[in-house]
Amino acid sequence: MGRVAVAVIVSLWVIPISILVNRIVPDPYMDEIFHVPQAQQYCKGNFKSWDPMITTPPGLYYLSLAPVASLFPAMFFVQAVSSFFEVCSTSVLRSVNGVLAVLCSIIIYEIIIHLRPILDGRKATLRAVVLALYPLHWFFTFLYYTDVASLTAVLAMYLACLKKKYQLSASLGTFAVVIRQTNIIWMVFIACTGVINITLAHRRSVEKVDESHESVRKNGHLTPSSSATVASNLRKRKSKGIVDEDDKSMLSTSIYSATQTSGLLDEIHDILLTAWHMKWDILCSFSPFFLALVAFFTFVYWNGSVVLGAKEAHAVSPHFAQIMYFSLVSTLAVAPVHLTMGPAKRLLWSFWKNKLLSFFQVLVAFITSFLSVHFFSITHPYLLADNRHYPFYLWRKVIKAHWSMKYLLVPLYVYSWFSIFSILGKTQRKIWVLAYFLATAAVLVPAPLIEFRYYTIPLYFMILHSDINNDLHWLLMGVLYIVLNIFTMMMFLLRPFHWDHEPGIQRFIW
Repeated sequence: MGRVAVAVIVSLWVIPISILVNRIVPDPYMDEIFHVPQAQQYCKGNFKSWDPMITTPPGLYYLSLAPVASLFPAMFFVQAVSSFFEVCSTSVLRSVNGVLAVLCSIIIYEIIIHLRPILDGRKATLRAVVLALYPLHWFFTFLYYTDVASLTAVLAMYLACLKKKYQLSASLGTFAVVIRQTNIIWMVFIACTGVINITLAHRRSVEKVDESHESVRKNGHLTPSSSATVASNLRKRKSKGIVDEDDKSMLSTSIYSATQTSGLLDEIHDILLTAWHMKWDILCSFSPFFLALVAFFTFVYWNGSVVLGAKEAHAVSPHFAQIMYFSLVSTLAVAPVHLTMGPAKRLLWSFWKNKLLSFFQVLVAFITSFLSVHFFSITHPYLLADNRHYPFYLWRKVIKAHWSMKYLLVPLYVYSWFSIFSILGKTQRKIWVLAYFLATAAVLVPAPLIEFRYYTIPLYFMILHSDINNDLHWLLMGVLYIVLNIFTMMMFLLRPFHWDHEPGIQRFIW
């Protein structure tokens, strides 16, 4: 019932707003002027055509061929060659993202249920709907961009990996890379999480057997392992509808204890040792991921760059300030959680318990952040030249308002990252948090252009794995997202403007 409810709720805004956008903005806008004609060439069967200004692979265009494929037999018999343009019109191509947005919301619901099997169906539905409202994802649902397809493919890959369908996961990951090449990083990250989960499950099973043998030796009867048994019993009781708050508390305590009992080096040692003993099983399960990685590097070597077109404007650059911006944007996106007294007090208390270590960590974080914004803060020409994007105004009115402003923001960056680590650390092991940070940095640091769209996938991974159990926080996040969505869509549709140096209508966009 939850999947259907999520799909229906998301469809209730996707359909009418899509109609509204197509009526007011019927022609391709911004990057659509490259994507739409390219997709139309594919619809005509002209697969050799390629616009050199397009930087991403043609995965989205392949997805867009579905309407053409479904209508092709009838069109062939009536020889309605002119109908190709109608079938691949701007509005039809945009509708592909509308369908993907509904599918993505269902995948999000499935991931939430899998990560938290004791969660009530209505609460899971609320969380999936709120995440479907995230402004960057929501806005580009109504335009022909690669963002929605990219997020959907990555989350589908992750869901398949969580369900231990590794070949399917690798196949979905390969297609995710064909949509957007930076998804190779998330493919590696998901493979790493799969290996972590396999090794931890193996260690738990071995420890459970050892505990059982020890119990039999001492007491003559079995004493089940607390964490595994509680989770197993809860799944059985949930299917009968009798999960209570004590059970939930017990499982939460078990998970929290599991993430706090060992240090990072201990976790790495244990996982590497277990992975070595399971090397053939891991190799068989994750070899498709490795083959995809080899194929990707082969392509990069042949292409001479990660991007396909406009290589000069998208050259890899050491933009370390980008991860600083991401931390602040992500914290603001989950403001009801990060910017309240409860999490702030817990973070300060954790520092107080380990004063010396915390002082060293904070000192390193501040030094790294200052160096990042001073030496590795890139001002891309596209950012300065285009006043249609919101980052243009944030850059000029905030970061560049005064020479000292970028340094005054450093404490906010540091707090944001520590808050993210603290919240993730409540439910995830330290090695998972490290892998997440490295994957986020690998995606964002090489990107010279500040684009909030690049933050979408790491932000979704952060929220899905954060311990946000307060329904009020989710409701406040939903209200925040709705307000932003109404504002940005009204600015896009109802506040057009003109440039003196270029004809045509211009509109504000993320």
